[in-house]
Amino acid sequence: MTDSTPYPVRLARDISRQIDQLSEHLAQAKPQQAAQIIVQVLDAEDGIIARLTALVTTGSHFAKDHARTGTFPPQMWLVLGRAANDLHDLCLDLDEHADDFGLLTDTPITAVTGPAPSATAKASAAVQRALDRRDNGGIPTPVTPAPASSVAPRGRR
Repeated sequence: MTDSTPYPVRLARDISRQIDQLSEHLAQAKPQQAAQIIVQVLDAEDGIIARLTALVTTGSHFAKDHARTGTFPPQMWLVLGRAANDLHDLCLDLDEHADDFGLLTDTPITAVTGPAPSATAKASAAVQRALDRRDNGGIPTPVTPAPASSVAPRGRR
């Protein structure tokens, strides 16, 4: 039986599986190799986070066009626009530390000075810094502004 799933959907599934595989490799990598993986993932221009941001931004533009014609609900455009903005903020925050990550790839790591925070704690802190910066007036121009009638206030989650 032939798989009737469209190629782009299969591609998205394959990419998801590959990201899972990369996570497994990262969890088992030596510190210097882990740093190299992280640098590639977090690269603000060509890394996975940048490509994901571009993908969500594209989805936001697509949803905007279809929300205007009534095919999609305006909330879909709004949520994708917010996600694109949040990912963009996260990229900016992570890019501020690109040199630190880069140093880890060149320097053999021989000792740990204390317990390392979990990846979730680091990501939460990065997201919180991005939210704090945004709440303090550092909001970039929204990727896809929603119509004034459908904009809900942005609050902390």
